Amino acid sequence: MDEGLKMVAVGLAMGLGAIGPGIGIGLVAGRSIEAIGRNPDAEGKIRTNMILAIAFCEAVAIYALVIALILKFT
Repeated sequence: MDEGLKMVAVGLAMGLGAIGPGIGIGLVAGRSIEAIGRNPDAEGKIRTNMILAIAFCEAVAIYALVIALILKFT
């Protein structure tokens, strides 16, 4: 019973921890494409900021993965 609950917690930690970054990356990418479409001259600056924002979103997913691994192996 204890091991089963631990696996449920691992699944929830990773699943819920990946939903937010997934939505965030989708929103950032979509808005960046819209901005580049409206102002193609600013593509370099928009792309740089987009990559930075995506990296921050991915950091949240990596934290969720670390928490899931800690839960699984302790």
